Amino acid sequence: MSPPDRKEAEVRRLVQQRTAEPVPADLAERALAEGARLLRRRRALGAALWTGVLAGLLALAVWALVLHPWSAPPPTTTPPAVGW
Repeated sequence: MSPPDRKEAEVRRLVQQRTAEPVPADLAERALAEGARLLRRRRALGAALWTGVLAGLLALAVWALVLHPWSAPPPTTTPPAVGW
């Protein structure tokens, strides 16, 4: 293993000399409020997305019940035989 070089020793010295920065007294309250706000936003977005999905499914069901897209259209290749 090689001995530590001068730059590494200087970095270690700077890290050890560094003092802790002061933390605001209301940091916990602000973090709690921010977390609660984000949680409310996430829940509102989820509720809006689920409402949109359910509205889309309801619209699809109504469309399918009204138009019957699974039934074959009437043939239009020959005219009806009238007067035979």
